Amino acid sequence: MNQSIAGFDFGTSNCAVGIMQGQQAHLVRLPAHGHYMPSTLFAPQSEMICGWLYQQLDAQGQAEAYKHARSHQLSASLRALRELKLDGYDEHLSFGQQALHEYLIDPADCYYVRSPKSFLGASGIRERQQQQFEDIAAAMMWHIAEQVKQTGLANLEKVVIGRPVNFQGLNSELSNQQALSILRNAAKYVGFKHVEFLYEPMAAGLSYQQQLHQEQRVLVIDIGGGTSDISMLTMGPNYLAERDHQSLVLGYNGERIGGNDFDIALNFETLMPCLGAKLQLASGQPMPIKPFWDAAAINDFPAQARFYHQDTSLLLQRLLKEPQLAPLKALVRLSQGRLTYQMSASAEQAKIALSEQSETVVDLGYLSEQLQAEVSQTSYRQAAERLLTNIAKLSDEVLAQAACQPEVIFLTGGSANSPMIKDFLAKRYQAPLICGDNFGSVTSGLTLWANHIFQAT
Repeated sequence: MNQSIAGFDFGTSNCAVGIMQGQQAHLVRLPAHGHYMPSTLFAPQSEMICGWLYQQLDAQGQAEAYKHARSHQLSASLRALRELKLDGYDEHLSFGQQALHEYLIDPADCYYVRSPKSFLGASGIRERQQQQFEDIAAAMMWHIAEQVKQTGLANLEKVVIGRPVNFQGLNSELSNQQALSILRNAAKYVGFKHVEFLYEPMAAGLSYQQQLHQEQRVLVIDIGGGTSDISMLTMGPNYLAERDHQSLVLGYNGERIGGNDFDIALNFETLMPCLGAKLQLASGQPMPIKPFWDAAAINDFPAQARFYHQDTSLLLQRLLKEPQLAPLKALVRLSQGRLTYQMSASAEQAKIALSEQSETVVDLGYLSEQLQAEVSQTSYRQAAERLLTNIAKLSDEVLAQAACQPEVIFLTGGSANSPMIKDFLAKRYQAPLICGDNFGSVTSGLTLWANHIFQAT
């Protein structure tokens, strides 16, 4: 295979690139990250990202299209870069685990984005915000492409990028158009000459299909970091090369429910009470719940903006005048320190721990001395009940579209390791449950599809 052809998983939790070696898809080991780069970006200031990206592209002689698209803000961004340097700050971006490391040094004085894909397709964003999302996506794509080049492979030019069935739940068609436009523009700026998209559950299914010796009806359930995508596919040996791809799709559905949402649910239901979420006001009224939800919802751009807004700060200060609401000081610390991502990471670690043990203790000492929360599998299951029900509804709708039952269920995605999710699906559907490479299935499928559609061009 031409090494400029690749599958590119621009994932909610992780990013990965695959190329063909012989007849097999292989994930590229990125020198700074391994096979998977966590989907995170760090910048000393958000204003500098545009200028930084321009400098990287200009050094490679491919900045013209980007310079034209950012003509109004580029000079200000380059000025911000120069000022950072004069003030003694680093003027670079960081990605993956390094981005998280730099964010934790001083969370209140930086710009940090986790899971930028979660924001794609959000309703009500202005043109400047859309351009900012393009810059973030392009910066991450550029970095990964540079990592691939460091391994000795060719420049990435013909790329298949994975996409969920729906990026967001509301106004899905407009949402999808906006999200795909952001990804297309970002890919164009960094030099990808030919870009195609493939539904992520179909990509995961293509990977499984390579193992088959006879036709099967397969319900592919792909629970990623930001979305759950379900497809009923007809699979069989060599069907990828011999059959029209769309004819293999018997039904599909998707919604913005993923591992991040399970983290948010666990955070909101089991950690936020330690910050005062279930206290009662002196008037007898329940505690206003919105600040806690906004703080937990790290994949909701407007929610995060509301939590960090002055109105929320003023509300918390008023509430703290009631002595019995003293635990709210930890929520104030969460806001002032801009620590919502760190608390989300605590929830994620608790979720991972509960996949192997019945209880775990979450250290929240960065919010208040000796503050901790005890979380159990039972409390997590209760917090996740609504999400599990919604995933079941998506699957049921796909079965109705297909008008048939699956012969096997292929479960993949970063959240597919959860024993709770496996147990829920196994009990609901009477079909063998097969688990794929939870992180690599989509990338492998994208690579197989890229090889199929680009080899002749």
